[in-house]
Amino acid sequence: MPGAGKTTVGRHLARRMHRSFIDADHEIEARTGVRIPLIFDIEGEQGFRDRESKVIAELAEESNLIVATGGGAVLRAENRAALKRGGMVVYLHAAPALLFERTRLDPNRPLLQVADPMKKIEELFAQRDPLYREVADLVINSLGGSINHLVKQVERELMQRCAA
Repeated sequence: MPGAGKTTVGRHLARRMHRSFIDADHEIEARTGVRIPLIFDIEGEQGFRDRESKVIAELAEESNLIVATGGGAVLRAENRAALKRGGMVVYLHAAPALLFERTRLDPNRPLLQVADPMKKIEELFAQRDPLYREVADLVINSLGGSINHLVKQVERELMQRCAA
């Protein structure tokens, strides 16, 4: 979901686990040379999702990576399959009210540039939450605590899963 903390947690987790980190949205921007809102303006959501699927498929073939995907990556079955193939999938779950607080002033979230962004977040949450749960190996509640606490929790859970 937008604002769950995927990029921040992923970056810190990669550092702690001595892995490389890639944010799929940042990778798309690097490849196109433009920000995601401009891609949405020119190509629409479908064009952006096509680019996103290509990047996710490529990243899923890499090893020793921690990848943060965009919030809507789970919408396509091929992305969910690529994520599952690529390794452990962690879903940072956050309630819509918290997501709204974290994203309400961010102009780089094209889907939230609507008259009622809270309603839009609730709609996106209802659509995406079951898909995240379907693909996730691990669900972590991102309750708004410290990033360090959240990163350590994710690391601990991943290590337990890998040791089992």
